[in-house]
Amino acid sequence: MKKFLSNFYIVLVFAFLYLPIFVLIAFSFNETKGNVWTGFSFKWYNELINNELILTSVANTLIIAIISALVAAVLGTAAAFGMHNMRKLTKNALKNATYLQNLNPEIVTGISLMLLFTFFRLTPGYLTLILAHITFCLPTVVLSVLPKLRQMNVNLYEAAMDLGCNRRQAFFKVVLPEIMPGVVTGALMALTYSIDDFIISYFTSGPESQTLPITIYSMTKKRISPEINALSTILFVIVFAILIAVNVIGAKKEKEEERKAMAFSKK
Repeated sequence: MKKFLSNFYIVLVFAFLYLPIFVLIAFSFNETKGNVWTGFSFKWYNELINNELILTSVANTLIIAIISALVAAVLGTAAAFGMHNMRKLTKNALKNATYLQNLNPEIVTGISLMLLFTFFRLTPGYLTLILAHITFCLPTVVLSVLPKLRQMNVNLYEAAMDLGCNRRQAFFKVVLPEIMPGVVTGALMALTYSIDDFIISYFTSGPESQTLPITIYSMTKKRISPEINALSTILFVIVFAILIAVNVIGAKKEKEEERKAMAFSKK
């Protein structure tokens, strides 16, 4: 009975999480608008391809997200290195400040950035939007890289220096491969947050730099077109494929490391 209740609870939780997504996917193939199934069709995918507003918003979203994630990955990794080498008191203070940015309500961040850009007389557009996205993506990368730096064996860096590497070579050949999982995780999370963001983008974007969430919000003032269902389905499939690819690559790397460890132990 206990096992049955446990399995039932798991099924219930997953149904609550994913059933709405499956309904959305199903109705993206519905022939007509509305909540009644009338027949299978690719009509809304064809409409999506010809919708210039949505395609422009998707392009803006992807460009801004990729640029923001890459810049945040570089700056966040550098910031994590700086924090890691600081004294404990200063490091803890900066770490708390980084956590505070993640806990800070987005509407506060959005309004404050809007006021900052207005103070510096920056016209709302791509520049302000990218700067805003980099700002809220940075803490994610920092908090992803810091644990990897704590786990890293410092002796590896020193050994590389002893074997003839300079600081730059030791960093790229020893340190960076060790912390790369944290950097990649932080960059992917930053990419996801940037694509998903609405509130901060709403306060810092201009008429020509609207992202997909803002476009969808403007469409909710009327009846949402099933084209959004088609677009959401495509995004879900892409994210799902990336997740599977990351897990498969990670599993292969683990098996390779285990194989190397077993071969080394036999020697």
